[in-house]
Amino acid sequence: MKIKEILAYQVFLPLKEGRYSWSGGNYIESFDSTVVEVRTDEGIAGFGESCPLGSAYLPSYAAGVRAGLAEIAPHLIGSDPCNLAGLNAKMDATLRGHPYAKSAVDVACWDILGKATNQSVKTLLGGTEQDEIALYRAISQRPPKEMAQNVADYAAEGYTRFQLKVGGDPNDDITRIHAAREILPDEATLVADANTGWTQHQALRVANAVAGLDLYIEQPCMGYESCLSVRRRTSLPFVLDEVIDGVDMLLRALRDDAMDAINLKISKVGGLTRAKLLRDLCVSQGIAMTIEDTWGGDIVTAMIAHLAASTPAAYCFGASDFNSYGTVSIAEGAPQRVDGKMSASDDAGLGITPKLSVLGEPVLSCH
Repeated sequence: MKIKEILAYQVFLPLKEGRYSWSGGNYIESFDSTVVEVRTDEGIAGFGESCPLGSAYLPSYAAGVRAGLAEIAPHLIGSDPCNLAGLNAKMDATLRGHPYAKSAVDVACWDILGKATNQSVKTLLGGTEQDEIALYRAISQRPPKEMAQNVADYAAEGYTRFQLKVGGDPNDDITRIHAAREILPDEATLVADANTGWTQHQALRVANAVAGLDLYIEQPCMGYESCLSVRRRTSLPFVLDEVIDGVDMLLRALRDDAMDAINLKISKVGGLTRAKLLRDLCVSQGIAMTIEDTWGGDIVTAMIAHLAASTPAAYCFGASDFNSYGTVSIAEGAPQRVDGKMSASDDAGLGITPKLSVLGEPVLSCH
């Protein structure tokens, strides 16, 4: 089997809540997502999706996905899509860095491999460890009372894990955290996610002010060393996200005992091939993971579901159902939230069928 054509589609995903806000005054109202279709000479096609969270979150941006694909795609024509190691090596040789631009191609080839062998992606990733995956809900940064009410509303929908977007003024953030924790039942998990928004002294002040509460602190500062300093001076469990961008940083953080959990974002590390590597390393070292991505729609949600379903529940800190945040559906068969949980399809590949009428005409075609 050989790759004969690679297509890319641009699709906009407006938010049901109107706006998603996080630290630094950053916000998004509609996500710019790229869907990749890889077609083969045997008539099997696979799909992937990459959707950066704007341009001020990670070193990635929506137009960069498509620019990177334009560089990569011509070099992949004629390649075996089921040789995932070889495919990734060829992408890396063609374009240094920019893993988010390679992710959707990698995922599309996992989809092809599943369809070619009549296996689900979760089976290919190691087998089903979870039939139902507990979801977390990200709570957009707003005034404290509004955020607490959002937490209560989503708890009523069955969510038990919440990622509270802080990283603003420390006084407001302390109030946000207390208000959210007070409104949640004891068994619910609360993560205060600063998204790199605090300086080191601000992070320490907030951590001390909420030290008596049951919660996690996530990525308080921009730099790894600053996060590590805060980690060593608080007893609260610690999550790292933005600084864990590959195997090298994960190994360094494991050596330094820098965290208790990480956020494993599929596109940030370049797709399912490398996400599986990081996942397996975390499991071997007893580190929990939130399985997620930077953002996306139905296809990203399916990607997340398969990786999470093949992850032991003890090490799966939660997963994201991004398709429940948006107003536009781009694929049939995608996982749907039921009482705060979702499941990965048992069908071959990712188990989704893109809605080509929604995706429209391709913005890139290489054959």
